[in-house]
Amino acid sequence: MNLRLIGIGAGVLIILSLPLAGAIAGPDFAGQGDGKGGGLLSSLGLSHASGAPGGARPAGQSARPGPAEQPRTDSRCGPELSAPQGLEAQTCVLESAGQTWGRSYYRNTSGRALDAVLTVMGPAGRTVQIRCAVGAGDEPGLCETPRGDSVGAPEDYSAVAEFAVPDEEGRLLLRSGSNSPGPGEG
Repeated sequence: MNLRLIGIGAGVLIILSLPLAGAIAGPDFAGQGDGKGGGLLSSLGLSHASGAPGGARPAGQSARPGPAEQPRTDSRCGPELSAPQGLEAQTCVLESAGQTWGRSYYRNTSGRALDAVLTVMGPAGRTVQIRCAVGAGDEPGLCETPRGDSVGAPEDYSAVAEFAVPDEEGRLLLRSGSNSPGPGEG
């Protein structure tokens, strides 16, 4: 192998690695006391001091990296119920940022597709209802109503999900509510 080629390659590697070595070394390396802070994270724009003198943040920049904080969601759920035919469900009323909606979690191991109707009832006779197709299988699923503006207190809302066989008779297999008593609670 040509020694000259090896020497040139080694020189290029050294030249290319110097900036990275300085970034990893941080403020004790070149640039100490210049207000830039050094360090690999700041050189990549990932530290809190990135781009601002003295470590200050530019206006409008979040203090924490990552996605924006989501508003809190409160829920009131009934008990987890099951039917002998292989259906499990739990129904909840959810509230967040001035909106209320219903959600029913289910698992259908009955071996056949089912129909579900989820109804949310609120104050002053307000009602929202949605139909959901419940596929057969062991995977958990959910049925959810659209969100609506909250009116009154959260405890003024309730939700009921009814799971039935999709035939002419529509035989009801399970009814699950957000305020249903648990098994043995009367």
